[in-house]
Amino acid sequence: MELKDFSYEGLSSGHLACAGCGAALAMRLALKALGDKVRVVIPASCWSVIAGRHPDASLKVPMMHSTFEVAPSIATGMKAALRRLGTDHITVMVWAGDGATYDIGFGSLSAAAERNEDIIYVCYDNEAYMNTGVQRSSSTPQSAWTTTTPTGKLERKKDIITSMFAHRIPYIATVTLAYPEDFMHKFQKAQKIKGFRFILVLAPCPTGWRFEESRTVEISRLAVETGVFPLLEIENGIWKITVRPKMIEIGSYLKSQGRFQHADPEEWKRAVKDQWDFIEKFAGGQHGCDSAL
Repeated sequence: MELKDFSYEGLSSGHLACAGCGAALAMRLALKALGDKVRVVIPASCWSVIAGRHPDASLKVPMMHSTFEVAPSIATGMKAALRRLGTDHITVMVWAGDGATYDIGFGSLSAAAERNEDIIYVCYDNEAYMNTGVQRSSSTPQSAWTTTTPTGKLERKKDIITSMFAHRIPYIATVTLAYPEDFMHKFQKAQKIKGFRFILVLAPCPTGWRFEESRTVEISRLAVETGVFPLLEIENGIWKITVRPKMIEIGSYLKSQGRFQHADPEEWKRAVKDQWDFIEKFAGGQHGCDSAL
């Protein structure tokens, strides 16, 4: 992968994220990839706190806070204004949590995708409503503990990637912290593409996932190596697996987090296999998938 210079630091020190916050680390990588010619829209989420407010905001690029439901609409208007001012080269990025993406803001997300608006929509997915007390979202995995599912969520996680694929947008990608080159390469590719681009970031949360703060990157890697979180991209409808998983034992991922005390490893194995069988149908077997399931 050929990366342009990524020395830019768009996230200031002294921000208000928790120790080990995957969402903060993800923003740092994203801005390294995109540079300073970017405007950010942040709906209600952990990042509403992390970013702070003017004049003490942690981001060095212009940003706007919004309610849960309207971030894609605001980003659309912002991009139209930039185009009118002759500054169409500036990237507009929505930076949203799973609550604003999978649930409360899904309608406006779908509408912007259907119109193929020229924005990058990023969901940093920590798999629950962390900012308001670790309540379940439709992104929360099956059997995961939250304060509203104390014995584990009954339903499987919503498949947001397939939902976006159904909108026929030009670019979709998944990334996580343990693979920074893959992460930045995909953001840089997205920046060069016109139209609606969707990037899903797995962003482990030490507080909500119940693990030691120093293990954030390790758990990001386990999510990929066990096959739980596939790293892929879909460009103009063509699926590509960008990192081949080792498919190590699923128990290593489940045991790394206190939220999975009620998880059934066999049920998870079946779910991961179903997921990869589905992906392989679209990816054309170009990478194959070694399986220990």
